[in-house]
Parts: sequence; structure tokens; C-alpha cells
Amino acid sequence: MLRTRILSAVIFGPIAIAMIWAGGWWLFAGTLLVAEVAGYELGQLMRRGGYLPLTWLILALIATAVLGAHFPALGLVVPAVTWLLILSISWQLFQAQDPAPATNWALSVAGGLYVGLLAAHLILIRALPAGLAWTVLALTLTWGGDTAAYFLGRAIGRHKLSLRLSPGKTWEGFFAGLVACLLIGALVGYLALRQAGAIGPVHGLAVGLVTGVLGVFGDLAVSMIKRQVKAKDSSNIIPGHGGVLDRMDSLLFNIVATYYYAVWIVG
Repeated sequence: MLRTRILSAVIFGPIAIAMIWAGGWWLFAGTLLVAEVAGYELGQLMRRGGYLPLTWLILALIATAVLGAHFPALGLVVPAVTWLLILSISWQLFQAQDPAPATNWALSVAGGLYVGLLAAHLILIRALPAGLAWTVLALTLTWGGDTAAYFLGRAIGRHKLSLRLSPGKTWEGFFAGLVACLLIGALVGYLALRQAGAIGPVHGLAVGLVTGVLGVFGDLAVSMIKRQVKAKDSSNIIPGHGGVLDRMDSLLFNIVATYYYAVWIVG
């Protein structure tokens, strides 16, 4: 399992890095593809729980959010989401075979907005001045924190973090991930300051603290969904890692946190 996990990271990691480095249309296409796959996986998880989500609505909401981030001048998101809501709930009026049309509609709306709006921030953060540095910071914090939590949690973890939602996670793993995020944040911030004149070790440390905590909530959020429908992974599309949604859980929260820190705090 560990060997497969590392091999998958070696294969898919450079692809993700290349798209982020290139930015523009490459990042847009990659973000849209990954987010749509994650949204589809979320819909399939709902079906495992006995629900009947509107997969087309989930995917349409995700596409709207990502398109809106890439083409902000179009003002696409509000009118498109508004009409999708009107059309989709009108569609549900005619689904006589659906035993819970309102519930399934609400789950579809929530799922599409959850994945779509959060994933769209990957495009928004890359578009910032020094956006590459901020994006690299968010990614390295997520990957580094997850890696430290995983390995040290397995090695020395004894005290369960959330037995109800994710029995494998421990407090030892959480603090290992948090310390890793603090160290990585300070280091990447320092390097970004030297190379791009952006971030700096203090801001890097602050973002590391925020994401070291918030990323765990992102992880547990997806664990909560999987736990409810009795699924171990969102899919098996990535050998050793599970599904795309499994890999995006912490990143979705961390990208958002890093983006608004850059915009609101650093300016």
C-alpha cells in the first residue's frame, strides 16, 4: 500500500505542479477536470447512502464556479447559479419516482457549491500578484502537513482525534502535521521573499498555523460524508490514495484560507 501510494504521488505530483506553474488555460483545464471528477465522486457517495442526487446539477455548478473564476469579467457566477437553481428545482417537480426530491435537490446544490466554489479558489489564488508563490505555499503546506501527520501518526499515534469520523487519525498525527506546517510555512515564506519579493517568513508561519488546523477540518469533512454512507474512499481512481475527493479534502480548505489571508491580511 505504501509503495503504491508513493508511486502515485511521484506520477501525479509533477503533473499538478506543471499545471500550476504554467497557470492560465492549463490551470483552468486541470482545475475543471479535477473538480468535476471530485463532484462526480461526491454524487456517487450520495447514491451509496440511498440518495438520488442530480449529478448534472453538481457538475454544472462546479463548471460555473470554475468558469467564473477564470473569466471574472463575465460576471457569470450569480446569474448562472440563479438559473441553475430555478431550473433544477423545477425539474424536481416532475420526478414522481423520487421519494425525497427536496432532499436530493438540496444535497446536489450543496455538493456542487462545496466542490465548485472551493476549487475555484485555486484559479483565484494563482491570478494574484505573486500568485505562484502563494499557490506553492498552500500546496506545500497541505502535502507536507498531510505527510507528516500520516507517517508520524502511524508510528507514534495512540490518542484518537475523532473516533466517530476518522478512527485512523490521532492527536499525535495532528500535532506532527501542525509543526510541519509551521516549519514549511516559515521556510517557503522566506524563500518566496528572496525569489519573488512576496510572503516572507512571518506571513508564511501565520498561514502555516491556520492551514495546519483548518486542513484537518477539510479532511474530517470528507470523512464525515464517507462515514455516513459507509465508504472507505470516495473512489479508487488513484492507486493507494483512493479518489480525487480524498486528495482534495484538505487542499480545498487550505487554498481558500491562503487566498483570503493574501487578500485580506497582506493586501
